[in-house]
Amino acid sequence: MQVMEMVGSIQSEKNAGPNANSARGFSVVDNIKTALENACPGVVSCSDVLALASEASVSLAGGPSWTVLLGRRDGLTANQAGANSSIPSPVESLSNITSKFSAVGLNTNDLVALSGAHTFGRARCGLFNNRLFNFSGSGNPDPTLNTTLLSSLQQLCPQNGSASGITNLDLTTPDAFDNNYFTNLQSNNGLLQSDQELFSTTGSATIAIVTSFASNQTLFFQAFAQSMINMGNISPLTGSSGEIRLDCKKVNGS
Repeated sequence: MQVMEMVGSIQSEKNAGPNANSARGFSVVDNIKTALENACPGVVSCSDVLALASEASVSLAGGPSWTVLLGRRDGLTANQAGANSSIPSPVESLSNITSKFSAVGLNTNDLVALSGAHTFGRARCGLFNNRLFNFSGSGNPDPTLNTTLLSSLQQLCPQNGSASGITNLDLTTPDAFDNNYFTNLQSNNGLLQSDQELFSTTGSATIAIVTSFASNQTLFFQAFAQSMINMGNISPLTGSSGEIRLDCKKVNGS
């Protein structure tokens, strides 16, 4: 876990573009960490707290459960520039996003499965208003956006209006973890450009995966659980590397 407050010369990843006004729930993490430190001080890292909380939140919302691999340690610094450049953007091309996943050892199946996390959550107008009026400089909306959804989004996010309006990523079951994200894509009801491109990019290998997950929720759940494990295994600090933070907002002794 690298997300922490500004400490000395460390630039917090909380303020990186993909995280600002998006990543939240830090007080919950702090409360979990405090309870753990009272019960078994210096044993459970903030990184493992986040991994465990992710599994619990998915399971409690009706999604799959999986065995979270533990033993991560916390970093001694942060990488705001890395967060800005490495986290996929909602307006980025599918080929670019695929390359970013591949660079950390995740394949196309991981990409589609993990995108399914958008079965719950919210997004601000600023993340999708590029699709509503002048898509790619065409002077017209994104042709892959369902016209009924387009009309409602144009009302929520008027041209030259505020970019702070919020709507559900999954317009059918926004608070449940299910496979409706994928059936939405089949109806051109993906909210973000990066969502809809999984199904609407001609010739992409992602189309068949979306179709399989849309028709088989169990298959999606199995793939999501495995992809979460895969993502959790991206270059973790273990052994004597890093530390077990006492406060998840900062490195020890700062």
